[in-house]
Order: sequence, then C-alpha cells, then structure tokens
Amino acid sequence: MKIQDSVALVTGANRGLGLAFTRALLAGGARKVYAAARDPASVKQAGAQAIRLDVTKPGEVDAAARELGDVNLLVNNAGIIRGSGFLGPQGVDAVRAELETNFFGPLILARAFAPVLARNGGGAIVNVLSVLSWVSFPTSSTYSASKAAAWSLSNGLRNELSAQGTQVLSLHVGFMDTDMVRHVAAPKSQPDDVVRQVLVALEAGKAEILADEISRQVKKGLSADAGIYLSAPASPTP
Repeated sequence: MKIQDSVALVTGANRGLGLAFTRALLAGGARKVYAAARDPASVKQAGAQAIRLDVTKPGEVDAAARELGDVNLLVNNAGIIRGSGFLGPQGVDAVRAELETNFFGPLILARAFAPVLARNGGGAIVNVLSVLSWVSFPTSSTYSASKAAAWSLSNGLRNELSAQGTQVLSLHVGFMDTDMVRHVAAPKSQPDDVVRQVLVALEAGKAEILADEISRQVKKGLSADAGIYLSAPASPTP
C-alpha cells in the first residue's frame, strides 16, 4: 500500500488520532482524504474533505460506500470508551454501546467498502485496536471486550480479503495523548508518532503494528506460562 496518490477514508477524523491520520496522509501525498465525523462541521483539517458519517448506522455507511467510490484506504479509527466493568451499574449498556462503535462499526464499514477496495486494486484497511485487546482493567473491562472482538474481526478480515489483495493492518497501542484518556495519569504516546509508525508499516506490507513499549511487552506476555491476561493489572490513576 502506497500513501502517495492514495484516497483515504478516516473515521472519527475530527480530533485525536483521527485528526493525526488525516494530517499525516495529506502530508504524505494522499490524493484525497475523506474525514468522517458525526458532525462534519467539527472537521477542521485543511485539505481534508469532511463527510457526515455515524459508523453505527448501516444506512449511512452504505451511502458513503456508494458515494466514495475512489477509496483505496479505509482507516477504522472511530471509537468510544464508557469506563465500566462488566458488573458495574451500567455494564450491559456500556458494552453494547462500545460493541456498536468499536466492533460493529468497523465490520459494517469493511463489508460496505470491500467491493470498493477490490475495484481499486485491493488497497488496505487499518483497524485501530488497543493493548486492551489483550488485557483488561476492572474499570474498563467492557471496552476491552469490544477491542478483543475487533482484534478477532481484523484477523478474520485479513483472511477473507487476502484473495482480493486487500491488506489489513491492526494497530495496537496503549494510552495516547488524546481527549479520550485526558483524565488518566499514565505514560502516553503522541498520536503523530503512532500514525507515522502505522503509515510506515502500511507501506512495508505489514499486518500488525505495536506502537509502544507496553503493547510489545503485553504481547510477549500472552505466551507466558501464566499468561499476562490471567491477572488484572493495576488500573491507571484517574
């Protein structure tokens, strides 16, 4: 996948990591960047084409796929976190909402845009996941469930789309310096650095990028005799 002359659709593109993606793609020579948000007026990146898109609404996603027939790079970045455990007062509502955005959103987008990508030579899908795809904090276990599902989705899509030449790249990263976790006191990666790594990995044809040290450490811990996922890590300080 080459960034130069690509046509990208970035969801959740109005702030944080999504904004960093739109900025880096334009700087890297993308021919066009569609910046999707529920409120297109909130997209401020010069040079990006703002579009209205709620990833939880299949009708809007299907309409976008019909209208944006030149896309060859889909960045599934839109995500939410409710900050709930499974047994919390709003645990069921939280996991349903997170699954709608964090799992069903990328699934619906992938299904809608797979034919578009095929017509445009295969292209690529980037799914923004998390180190919490693999481990769970007691205060955000519902979010981890949604990201674990999205990790499985990414692996399944990679297999199903390989025949049409579509690259599927999974991004795992810990806390980033964005509004979503502004209240968390923990080391944070810079979104611009994370995006730089993703674009390099895309052009190298990779299937996975571990963008920070915590993601690399946790992945190593998955295969330990007592897997790292078997015990609850200490929650970061709010």
